[in-house]
Amino acid sequence: MPNPKETETGTTLQRLRSAYRQAKQLLLDERVEQGHWVGELSGSALSTATAISALSYGVATGQWDQATVSEAKRQVECGLAWLVESQNEDGGWGDTELSYSNISTSMLVVAAIGSAGDPEGHRAVLDRARHYIDGQGGVEAIRRRYGQDKTFAVPILANCAMAGLVEWNEVAPLPFEAACVPQRFYHLMRMPVVSYAVPALVAIGQVKFHFDPPRNPLVRWIRKWSVGRSLAVLERMQPASGGFLEAVPLTSFVCMALIQSGRGDHPVVRQGIRFLLDSYRPLGTSPAGAGQGCWPIDTNLATWTTTLSVNALGECSGETEWNDPSLTACLDWIRQCQYQHTHPFTGAAPGGWGWSDLSGAVPDADDTPGALLALRTFYERADLNDQQRSQIREAVNGGVSWLLDLQNRDGGWPTFCRGWGRFPFDRSGCDITAHVLRSLLAWQAEIEAERRFQGYFRSLDRGFRYLDNGQEADGSWLPLWFGNQDYEDDVNPCYGTAKVLMAYRDADLLDTKSAENGLRWLAGNQNPDGGWGGGRSRQRAAGDRLGISSVEETALAVEALFDATSEEHRAAARQGVDWLVQAVESEQVAEPWPIGFYFAKLWYYEKLYPLIFSVSALGRVLNHDAEAVKE
Repeated sequence: MPNPKETETGTTLQRLRSAYRQAKQLLLDERVEQGHWVGELSGSALSTATAISALSYGVATGQWDQATVSEAKRQVECGLAWLVESQNEDGGWGDTELSYSNISTSMLVVAAIGSAGDPEGHRAVLDRARHYIDGQGGVEAIRRRYGQDKTFAVPILANCAMAGLVEWNEVAPLPFEAACVPQRFYHLMRMPVVSYAVPALVAIGQVKFHFDPPRNPLVRWIRKWSVGRSLAVLERMQPASGGFLEAVPLTSFVCMALIQSGRGDHPVVRQGIRFLLDSYRPLGTSPAGAGQGCWPIDTNLATWTTTLSVNALGECSGETEWNDPSLTACLDWIRQCQYQHTHPFTGAAPGGWGWSDLSGAVPDADDTPGALLALRTFYERADLNDQQRSQIREAVNGGVSWLLDLQNRDGGWPTFCRGWGRFPFDRSGCDITAHVLRSLLAWQAEIEAERRFQGYFRSLDRGFRYLDNGQEADGSWLPLWFGNQDYEDDVNPCYGTAKVLMAYRDADLLDTKSAENGLRWLAGNQNPDGGWGGGRSRQRAAGDRLGISSVEETALAVEALFDATSEEHRAAARQGVDWLVQAVESEQVAEPWPIGFYFAKLWYYEKLYPLIFSVSALGRVLNHDAEAVKE
């Protein structure tokens, strides 16, 4: 019989409940007036640098109205001030203020300072930066960083060529004429960029063609013929917000390339510049932030943070009032974010969800499972009427169908498009596949009852076989979309392993060899402070208050380990719970850490992640212990 005042974690039930409620209230306080969550992405030196370059080149054309020019100049000046303050001690820049320096961001910042026309005013900053860049290997370091994937390497080098830092012959040509082929054939074209980078293919390809046309007369004729047609494709792809994928770097690259190739007043540029000006984030009037501003990597992850928050709250029954009007409004908001038409950017069929409710988002196989799981939470927890239940089932049917159609031949799920597998971010991913499997399992009873999805069980079997085959030799799984800057090659086995184990848990497969090996790896890689993940950069940012671990990765590991049957694994989970409770009590639970990267090594952090993951983990533990312990 357990001590009535203690939970299985060793933390008193009162302490656990208090920590959970404190973290939960912090999360609820982050909702916007409409009832959902928007969150806040970190300021990005890479985004800020590319935005400065695009705005500076646009101002120099003399084609903009005075109000736009005035605002652009102000934002450029404030952005430059922020970049100067953000320079690391080694002379380089990282993507966030918590990130290590990297060659890509550092070269883009130097290009931005040059494009703004004040290199002499930043001589000391540039000297330190060039010392860092030379030490890293310059252009060759960019090529090594991205390998054969030209999605980011070519735009970066093109940006540097526009600023006069490298010669145009260092910039590889991009076959922008391929964009003129019907969208359904894109995956057959063996494009040198990933599926979501067609706008960069067109714009960067054209600016390279403008400054350094090919010698082959046939290729030159084809590309000249394709200029107007590929620009028309670009116009069709541009969302109402003006921001391609709601992403500042991608939109900046498109705008600066078109401006520098003589199209500064093109409709795509006008809308793109409007998006950049609207995306600027002033840092306030405090002494530390006066006269400074920056740009985030993306506008927001509102759909993603909302569905994650709903699912986190759903882990603990009885602790949330699901009939609260703000939460029911959140349910309607999630449903309305589902795409009902073929998406113009990727050609994706209706039924999926993107990461944001904004027009630049694209349906994908991580946000769609998150939405399906959130709808399941409402379906089970809230007191819904028949119409609401019918609406949820209709939305679920669309989402399930969308996911089943996206499954790759290898049994896994890619992020955006089926059949693109040349580069890592288009391939199937273990974390994506695990999330999809969890969402399909959540609605299994309804799917079986309706008997409308042929091949459903075969898709599940193929998905778990993919996960079995994708396990590393040491028992871990590597995710596609989240990294750890203190791991070799920036991988994040803690995140990937935890996410995959949750799928095995939901399928009642924790006793399989793959799951047992994963549990063993996760328990065996706990930090001495009781948490997981993090590293030297985490300790540098947070000091010794909580050790080197991150809130995000510790919470994920706890949630994955807590349902294990092995006492060794549960003991590790108990230590992790103690670490999380201390993080809440010391008011450090909301400290974010850059665990994410996308767009090929592009780092960011989201301020809601530590709160969301902590509420989910502590809620699951509390739900279990409240049943077992009678106070």
